[in-house]
Amino acid sequence: MARRNDHSREELVEMTLNCVEDFLKSEPYQSLSLRKIAAMIGYVPSTLVNVFGSYNILLLHVVTRTLDDLQYQAKNRLADTDTPNAALFALAHLYLDFAAANPYRWRLVFEHTMQGDKMPEWHSDRIQNMTGMLETLLRQLSPNKSDDDIVQASRVLWSGVHGITLLSVDDKLFTDAPVDGGKLIDNLLTGYLSSWVER
Repeated sequence: MARRNDHSREELVEMTLNCVEDFLKSEPYQSLSLRKIAAMIGYVPSTLVNVFGSYNILLLHVVTRTLDDLQYQAKNRLADTDTPNAALFALAHLYLDFAAANPYRWRLVFEHTMQGDKMPEWHSDRIQNMTGMLETLLRQLSPNKSDDDIVQASRVLWSGVHGITLLSVDDKLFTDAPVDGGKLIDNLLTGYLSSWVER
């Protein structure tokens, strides 16, 4: 068993989060525990509590890194688009692709709860950055819309894309013939935006 001073705090944080992310490549977070993570990196659970504050906050750091990864990929993807409309479609498809490639990390983002702990500001900022990206594109598409209209439209689109993504990743679209989640997203965006931009 490693001693606490074998690694700096920063090294221990990085080692722990990398370990959890590696685990989530093939297993759901429900199979994890503080004790299991500690054993995998050669420390005792109390050391991780001292470093992160709680198991809940440890998982929240993993969620935050997942959001950072998604945002980084989104910025790269949007750099290749030349219109707000194309950017919205690219962003929605990236969301589906990211979830399909990282199903257990993606699920943790939406299934993790604070369980009474206050949401740290550094995490709230990540959520705002992601929703803000969508709102910015909608504002470019329809600059005369009110702030409330923009926020509402962004949540409608995100909810729709998220629902399609969830059902696609879980293979629960319940059809006899294969259904392409990407085509469903295209249908959703095309139908919604065609009427929303004109109003």
